[in-house]
Amino acid sequence: MKSPRKTGILLLTCPDRKGLVAAVSDFVVRHGGNIVHADQHTDREARVFVQRVEFELDGLDLARDEIAPTFSPIAKQLGMDWRLRFSDEPRRVAILVSKLGHCLCDLISRWRMGELRAEIPLVISNHDEMRPVAEEVGIEFHHLPVDKTTRPEQERKILELLREAKIDLVVLARYMQILSNGMVDAYPDKIINIHHSFLPAFAGARPYHRAHDRGVKVIGATAHYVTAELDEGPIIEQDVVRVSHRNSVADMIRKGRDLEKTVLARAVALHLANRVVIYGHKTAVFD
Repeated sequence: MKSPRKTGILLLTCPDRKGLVAAVSDFVVRHGGNIVHADQHTDREARVFVQRVEFELDGLDLARDEIAPTFSPIAKQLGMDWRLRFSDEPRRVAILVSKLGHCLCDLISRWRMGELRAEIPLVISNHDEMRPVAEEVGIEFHHLPVDKTTRPEQERKILELLREAKIDLVVLARYMQILSNGMVDAYPDKIINIHHSFLPAFAGARPYHRAHDRGVKVIGATAHYVTAELDEGPIIEQDVVRVSHRNSVADMIRKGRDLEKTVLARAVALHLANRVVIYGHKTAVFD
């Protein structure tokens, strides 16, 4: 099989102005590059320009470690907030989970089938139920029980494990613990969470039971980046499904879990493919 082409990917945001597309395109072409994908968006209300540019590395007259310092003066002149990624450098992912395993099992299945280009060296949980799921496929599993007295120490251990494993992305696959600001700050824009989309309604325990009591007609799931503000980080992916008076609480929970695992997998795949750009409290997703 022919190996995938190796590309560089620029993800950038800046105040909107004339000449931005030309400046980025000129940089790539001037150094012998070939742009294979380019997409941009202008948020008129925020007056922000967002762009994703993917270019072939073959033929480029810059080595990988020369691209960023060469582009940096251009970005500085235009006031750009930017990142450079490479398509053939898979990210290292850690999955945090509690007792419910539907999202974890789905992510592992997709990873084994090659749908998620990543390495998954760690699964961490505050319960021990998911150990067989991880260890069956050779992923290291760590059981770190959490309560009010152990939370600071266990979170310190989690951070140590993440750093030792050189983790690039943390996925909360129904990890039912609130992360401290310290942990969120250690992985800015690198923690993805999944939850039902009733919020801010039906916050807390038993949301499907309360939604059923209110006769809701649509249920959904939301995947977002984790910030210090609980469940208010930039949204990456969402989906919904209709329900009716004929659906029981069990039906709603089943449908909700199906959505959760699908939406989370899409969000993780988009992040790993370098297709998400955060600006302010929003994301631009170039799918």
